[in-house]
Amino acid sequence: MAAKPKSVYVCSQCGFESPKWFGKCPGCGQWNTMQEEIREPAAKRPAFSAHRSAARPVPISEISLSQEERYHTGLSELDRVLGGGIVKGSLILISGEPGIGKSTILLQICGYLGQALKILYVSGEESARQIKLRASRLGVEDGNLYILAETDLQAVLEQVRAEKPDLLMVDSIQTMNDPDLSSSPGSVTQVRECTSALMRTVKSLEIPAILVGHVNKDGAIAGPKVLEHIVDTVLYFEGDRQLPYRILRAVKNRYGSTNEIGVFDMGENGLSQVENPSLALLSGRPKHVSGTCVTCMMEGSRPILAEIQGLATTSGYGTPRRMSTGFDYNRMSLLLAVLEKRAGFYFSNLDAYVNVVGGLRLDEPAGDLAVALALVSSLKDVPIDDETIVFGEIGLAGELRAVTQTRARVAEAGRLGFKRCILPSHCLDRLTGGQNAIRLIGVKTVREAFEAAAGRQAGPSAHGKRF
Repeated sequence: MAAKPKSVYVCSQCGFESPKWFGKCPGCGQWNTMQEEIREPAAKRPAFSAHRSAARPVPISEISLSQEERYHTGLSELDRVLGGGIVKGSLILISGEPGIGKSTILLQICGYLGQALKILYVSGEESARQIKLRASRLGVEDGNLYILAETDLQAVLEQVRAEKPDLLMVDSIQTMNDPDLSSSPGSVTQVRECTSALMRTVKSLEIPAILVGHVNKDGAIAGPKVLEHIVDTVLYFEGDRQLPYRILRAVKNRYGSTNEIGVFDMGENGLSQVENPSLALLSGRPKHVSGTCVTCMMEGSRPILAEIQGLATTSGYGTPRRMSTGFDYNRMSLLLAVLEKRAGFYFSNLDAYVNVVGGLRLDEPAGDLAVALALVSSLKDVPIDDETIVFGEIGLAGELRAVTQTRARVAEAGRLGFKRCILPSHCLDRLTGGQNAIRLIGVKTVREAFEAAAGRQAGPSAHGKRF
């Protein structure tokens, strides 16, 4: 008697499997992520031996590295994030919210690489005519770009083996469906198995592939976490859809650094590169207004100047409200406690808000001083000097701790016309010599930093020099 199909419950976040349903996943602890899937008996499963390639071990001395190891995309910001370009045989996953620019950047890559390479663009969400309309708007008219509107994974793999393109693009991986599996498209099993099958194909043919992945309501890539382990590179598009700037960040990269970011500007003609993000993010900054401060954050090897805005106002409720955009909420609460206990600035009965302008996310300790000074400036209603930039980490004792890559931060501030830089006094020892372009003011406490930033005479421990 033939065995009946059985149902299992699989976590959409971590892939944990269980014969019964749980409200909370035992594997990752997430709630309401267990989804039912129908599994056929092993005897009914088709054999995959026909799709396996006859691979053999090769001595490492016989493996040659060609000069064309990477494909340049025509976007230097994207190449920076990828580590220099697209590596042959690599599997890249681009994720982001709907409308953030994932399909747009794929077609822009096609417009550049299609001049010399054969590209196969597989779309499971849009028809070929819809892609043609977007390509015409972006000016992509190359004959080397082939469009395939298909969701059947086996049909896609057959076309890949037959056409042997130089670059494969799949938009999106959640729409791909393997007919040999009984689960529905977008389920945990389908996403995992389709990605694995694409990975085996592109690796064997040394074809680079770019996959588009959706995100769930929490901002994470929809599907099991194992999807990120299969691919070589994971890129996230960040930014508010109502704002023009987009941040491309690598959270995993086997062929480069994960500390680099790319900055783009979304316009009518697609994504344009922002070569000088510091200048773009500081444009429109208000002058002589309290509650605003400029800091320098490091994204890999690139220093980026960002404007921090703080607002402290009388609370209309029994419990003061705290809100943070672009800065860690718990870190902001810690800084408020330090300002009250160590510096004498009281926010207990006030609402406090922090915002990083431009959609950036400030996640390094060097931004602590700028956030604290923006809040104190709003509290005292005293503007911070417009030509002053600050950075430094704040400890629980109210002291300022040294930060890394001080010279690069100061040089970027001087290049954009800032006259003064307030930084921890311990960082002054690392800056020896230089031009008289910017004045360095070393401070030891938050109160000293505020007095110096507001243009007042700093305490006895503050001292400055020219860089």
